[in-house]
Amino acid sequence: MEDTVSAGYSSGRGFLRRFRIDLLVLVVSCCIFLPLVVSPPHLMDDVDAVQAQIARNMLQSGDWVTARLDGIAYLEKSPLIYWIMAVSFKIFGVHDWAARLPLAIINIALCWVTARFAMWAFDRRAGVYSGTILATCIGIFLFTRILIPDAALTLTIVLALWSFLRLLDDSERRRTTWFLVLYISLACGLLLKGLIAAVFPIAIAAIYLVITRETSLRELAKRIRPLSGLALLLLIAAPWHILATIRNPPYFDWTMHSNPGEYHGFFWFYFLNEHLFRFLNLRYPRDYNTVPRLWFWLLHFVWLFPWSVTLVAAFRNSYRPVSRAGKTRLLALIWIGFVLLFFTLSTTQEYYSLPIYPALAMLLGSDLATREKYPWSGRLVLSLILGTSLCAIVFLLAYNAHATVHGDISNALTQNPDMYTLSLGHMSDLTLHSFAYLRLPLVLAGCGLLIGIIATLRARRTVAVVAGLALMMIVFIQAARLALVAFDPYLSSKALAEALNRSEPGLLIEGDAYYAFSSVFFYTNKSALLWNGRSNNLEYGSSAPNAAHVFIDDNTLKSLWSSERRTYLLIYGSDLPRLKDLLASEFKVVASSGGNYLLTNQ
Repeated sequence: MEDTVSAGYSSGRGFLRRFRIDLLVLVVSCCIFLPLVVSPPHLMDDVDAVQAQIARNMLQSGDWVTARLDGIAYLEKSPLIYWIMAVSFKIFGVHDWAARLPLAIINIALCWVTARFAMWAFDRRAGVYSGTILATCIGIFLFTRILIPDAALTLTIVLALWSFLRLLDDSERRRTTWFLVLYISLACGLLLKGLIAAVFPIAIAAIYLVITRETSLRELAKRIRPLSGLALLLLIAAPWHILATIRNPPYFDWTMHSNPGEYHGFFWFYFLNEHLFRFLNLRYPRDYNTVPRLWFWLLHFVWLFPWSVTLVAAFRNSYRPVSRAGKTRLLALIWIGFVLLFFTLSTTQEYYSLPIYPALAMLLGSDLATREKYPWSGRLVLSLILGTSLCAIVFLLAYNAHATVHGDISNALTQNPDMYTLSLGHMSDLTLHSFAYLRLPLVLAGCGLLIGIIATLRARRTVAVVAGLALMMIVFIQAARLALVAFDPYLSSKALAEALNRSEPGLLIEGDAYYAFSSVFFYTNKSALLWNGRSNNLEYGSSAPNAAHVFIDDNTLKSLWSSERRTYLLIYGSDLPRLKDLLASEFKVVASSGGNYLLTNQ
C-alpha cells in the first residue's frame, strides 16, 4: 500500500515538473511568436501575401486541389499550408493576422516538441534548454517571419525521427501511438513541402540503422510495420497528388508556342521540375538565387546566435549508441550532416537548413545541461560580440542624432533588385541614414544586448546565463519586430491597396510580375492585368490551356491607357521614366508609398 501511494506521489511530482517545463518553454515561445501575428501590421509583398491570397482563392473558389493566382495555376508547392490558412480564414474571417496565426502556433508547437524530445532523450533541464534555444535563436525568427511552410516541415521531421527512436526503444509501451505519429507526420510533410519531407527522415533513419545495427530486419519490420505505414501514408497523401495530376494534364499545342510541348502539366512540373531539376539547378524558370556553399555552412553560427558560441564544444559529447542519450546525439549528428550535405550538392537559400535547427538545439541543450558553470570561452566570445554590437548601436544612434526624417523609411534606402531572390536580400538596401527611422528599435535592441552582457559577465551558473540570454533575445526580437513595423511601407503595399479601395471602380494593371504588389491583391481581393509580368512562378502556368488571359505587352498597355475606361496602374518608382516615354500621355498619381505608385489615366 505504501509503495502504491509513494509511486502515485512520485508520479504526481513528475507530472508537475513536466508541466512546469512545458509551461516555461511555451511562455518563451509565445513571447517570440505571438506578437508577430499582429505586428508588423500588414502582409509583405512577395511570398508573404502570395501564400495568403492562394489560401483565400481556395476558400472562395472551392477548388482545394489547384492553387491559383490571378487565374493562373500555381503548381510548384504542396497545398497543406494553404489548407491550414484557409481553415483559419473560415473560422476567423479573411484577415492578415488570421493568415499568420497558424504559423505562429506551428512555431510554438515546434519548440515544445523539441523540448519534449530532448526531455525524453536526456533529462528535464536539457528539455528546457533545447526548447528555449530553438525559440530564441536568430534564425527561427528570421526565417519564420513570412508565410512559408518550412517550420511546419521541420515539425513533421522532428516528429517522424522521434517516433522512429521510440519505436526502436525496448521500453516503449505506446507503439501504436508512435506508429501513427510516424506515418501521419511523413504524410503531412509530403503535403507541405514535397518529397524531401519523406526523403530526409527515411534517409537519416536508414543511415542510423546501418551505423548502429541496432536491430535485425525482421524485428525492424515488426516494430515499424512498413507495409501498414505505407498504406496509411498513401491514404493521406496520395489523393491530392492524383487529383492534381488529373486536373492539370499535359497539353501540347504545336501551333501556339515557339517551344512545342512547353506545358507538360502538373506531374512533370511538380515531380521533375520542382524536385529533380531544382536539385540539379536546372529548374525552369530560373527565378531563384543560391547562397555560396561556404557561407551556407558558416552562417549557421549567425542563425543559431547567441547559442552557437558553444556549438563546437557540444559536438565533443559521446555519440556511442549505448544509451538513449547517445542514440539521440548520433541521430542528431546524422540528421545535421545529411541535410547540410544534401543542400550543399543542390541549390541553397538561407532558410533551407531550418530542418536541422531542432537537432542543433538538442545537442546544445544537452551539452549545457551537463555543465554547472557556463564555459568561460563562451562567455568571452559572447562578451566581445555583444559589446561590439552595442557599440555599433551607440554609433548609429550618435550618427543619426540630428538627422531629420521625411516620409517613410524608403526615402533613405537603396534598391538592389538582384539581391531580392535571397530570403534576406532587402537587408542590402540599408544605409546609415536609414537607421534614423529606427531609433526606438535600436534603443530597445541596445537594452537587450545590455541584459545579455550583464548575464554573460556576472552570472557563472549555466542556468543563470541561459535565462539572461533568453531574456536578451526576447527583447532583441521585439526590437527587430518594431524595425519591421518601420519597414512596413517599403515591404508592403497596403497603403496603395487602401487608396485603390477608396477610388472609383476601374481596370487594374500591375507593372511587373504578380509578386511585386501581391499585398495589394490580398487587401483588395482584386485581379489584375500583368504588364510584362509573364515570368517567375506564373510563367509555366500561363501556358496552360485554361489559363486566364492576364498578361499584356507595351502595345496593349498603351491602348488601354488611352481608352475612355478608367484604368489604374501599380508601378515601381524606378519604372516611372520608362513609363512616361512609353505612354507619352498624362497620368495622375492616386497614391504613393515606399517609393512605389498607384497611377490612373483619368
